[in-house]
Amino acid sequence: MSKPFIDEDFVLQSKSARTLYHDYAEKMPIYDYHCHLPAELIARDHQFENITQVWLYGDHYKWRAMRTNGVEEKYCTGDASDREKFQKWAQTVPYTVRNPLYHWTHLELKNTFGITKLLGPDTAEEIYDACNEMLQRPEFSVRGLLKKFNVKLVCTTEGPLDNLKHHKKIAEDNFEVKVYAAFRPDKALAVENIGFLNDWIDKLAAAANTEIKTFVDLLEAIKKRHDYFGENGCRLSDYGLEKAYAEDYTQSQIDNIFKKIRNKQTLDSSEQLKYKSAVLYECALMDSEAGWVMQLHLGAMRNNNTRMFKKLGPDTGFDSIGDFRQGQALAKFLDSLDSKNKLPKTILYNLNPADNELMATMTGNFQDGSAPGKIQWGSAWWFLDTKDGMEKHLNALSNLGLLSRFVGMTTDSRSFLSFPRHDYFRRILCNLIGQDIERGLLPKDYELLGAIVRDICFNNAKNYFSMEIN
Repeated sequence: MSKPFIDEDFVLQSKSARTLYHDYAEKMPIYDYHCHLPAELIARDHQFENITQVWLYGDHYKWRAMRTNGVEEKYCTGDASDREKFQKWAQTVPYTVRNPLYHWTHLELKNTFGITKLLGPDTAEEIYDACNEMLQRPEFSVRGLLKKFNVKLVCTTEGPLDNLKHHKKIAEDNFEVKVYAAFRPDKALAVENIGFLNDWIDKLAAAANTEIKTFVDLLEAIKKRHDYFGENGCRLSDYGLEKAYAEDYTQSQIDNIFKKIRNKQTLDSSEQLKYKSAVLYECALMDSEAGWVMQLHLGAMRNNNTRMFKKLGPDTGFDSIGDFRQGQALAKFLDSLDSKNKLPKTILYNLNPADNELMATMTGNFQDGSAPGKIQWGSAWWFLDTKDGMEKHLNALSNLGLLSRFVGMTTDSRSFLSFPRHDYFRRILCNLIGQDIERGLLPKDYELLGAIVRDICFNNAKNYFSMEIN
């Protein structure tokens, strides 16, 4: 019988790598501090009818690949049946070789369902039926899947308008996997669309039970929601930005700009930058005062296809890496907080690989000894969470910072089957360190290096974030 493609030693290309993975990394729990899982499905312990629903609904990675392979939109986001959508994905999978989707797909089949056959047109029906049968079992419910993957904590990403009722329900149930919200207020910066921003501010006023007429009112309303999230276990924020904003401004300028916003007057580019800088700075102060971790996801160029954006909306597979200048404004923003001793623990994520070394060195500028790895360069994100992208990230971090203090991988996913990405990362990490052992670049000291691997897999994140786990 031929050896399965995904076997126990997948990616592990040396004896040292295999020792590090199997003896130290493999059994570590998962601390997934950034994802986009829908908390509602966890709250009601949803049972998926079939693998298409858990695998293809909302997964713009797969949609992009299918479109590129010539698959019509009705099989991606349209009204084709779930079986037909799965068949089209299965037809696409053999064409994804050397794309991480090929590895992810087969890791998820093996780690979730124990299926080691390669997915393709000839195995689609067999695999579809086998997965669907298992998904009807109690242990394959949403909560069952989280326990199956040994997840200890999940942080979903929610805006200030969210009432967190689903998170409250999960907490009331005493579910053994902790599920917290991460506070994402970046819609408050969406000043390019004055109509949208005003509508959002009105909704924020309702959520905070207050009036918002001035910029101070806006900050007070955001603070109320920030406090509310904190009362419900939130200990981190998240911002999805093209770049950090650090334009000089005066309070009177911001007050006047906000009046123009509420009067639905268009702002020029200078006014937009001043407003964004003020909101970002004030929100960062809230994070600092609350003792939260601030996450900055930088560099995405979103919604590039106007026709498809109008048809499908955001987060549907039409974003790309942006070439925004990151360094100067980011340094100025972080320094403005640090100079007042108000810089919170911060995680920086870049989407353009050209910024790898910039980010790795930026973190070192603001370490202050108050906590190990206070300023983190976050895991390889979105278009960079490939084998090559993660290796480049780990190498740059090793060269320019302290790999041993890295808080590790996140899924950044909307799928409950995406947790094998942690396994993928752990295999890549162990293989990289194992190669150095084999080459004589690191000592064959498994007690030392194994402890570092365990820390990166779980312990560093657990210690970095002040969130309770079981």
